[in-house]
Amino acid sequence: MLDGVSLDQLRTFIAAVDEGSFSAAARKLNRVQSAVSGWVSGLEEQIGVVLFDRSGRFPKLTAEGVLLLADARNIVSGVDTLKARAKLMAAGQETELSVVVDVFFPTALVSAAAKAFASQFPLTPLRLFVEGLGAAYQPVLDGRCSLGILSTLPALTFPSLVSERLGELPLVSVAAANHPLAAWADRIPRSELAKHVQLVLTDRSDLMAGRDYGVVSPSTWRLADLSTKYAFLKDCVGWGGMPLHMVEKDIADGTLVVLDVDDMPRTGFMLTMSAYHPASEPPGPAGRWFMDHLKRSWEYLRELP
Repeated sequence: MLDGVSLDQLRTFIAAVDEGSFSAAARKLNRVQSAVSGWVSGLEEQIGVVLFDRSGRFPKLTAEGVLLLADARNIVSGVDTLKARAKLMAAGQETELSVVVDVFFPTALVSAAAKAFASQFPLTPLRLFVEGLGAAYQPVLDGRCSLGILSTLPALTFPSLVSERLGELPLVSVAAANHPLAAWADRIPRSELAKHVQLVLTDRSDLMAGRDYGVVSPSTWRLADLSTKYAFLKDCVGWGGMPLHMVEKDIADGTLVVLDVDDMPRTGFMLTMSAYHPASEPPGPAGRWFMDHLKRSWEYLRELP
């Protein structure tokens, strides 16, 4: 008999509880009171459990009714979610938004976008990866992610991907305040940089095999994690490049020092960040919204004094 339980019965049961009486539930559901009483009685008969104590002026939930009320709410809520999600899918909205974000991209912007996304698209799960260099492109190329927020890789092109520029962020060369390079008063020649350990972010994919960018020192330590590189820099293990937003506070308090490197801009190398997606699969409403939100956030930061 349990297979014959209907959503109308469950909704009526919930309404009777929420409204406090069968008559109030009838008004809410725009039904006659006898119909509401009939739905609830039929439900009780089918499940073999008395849901309401009717001995008083108003029906009161039994102990069994209290337990089954939570199940009824979950069932009705699940069906409502299913209907809403199906409606969105029929309108072309993604069932899930999978995004890979470059490790250099400001985490604060991604976090703010994710928070706003949860409010704007409550029925669309967000799956987020954080990778660097070629490993950040790989999930978009192989279809695991529909959208990539990625930095431009010199000398590498991907014809199957379409990009949309978001903005630029500066990369600066830094070392700990007690590092020998930090003592240089003039521009530091590359020959001097080559005498010290350089900390370099390595690629976890094969896309950049045989390619190195910005590597000067023959003594190179390669790290797959940017937070580890940051810790090594602060601990004076070596010198290396970092996105400015990650080290601004350390530079301000003197923990890290910006190295004035010869043949490099004093303000740092500007790294272009763009949104990438397969040309054959343009982003849907959720992906488009996520891209636009990041672009607006970036433009807002640029306008701040």
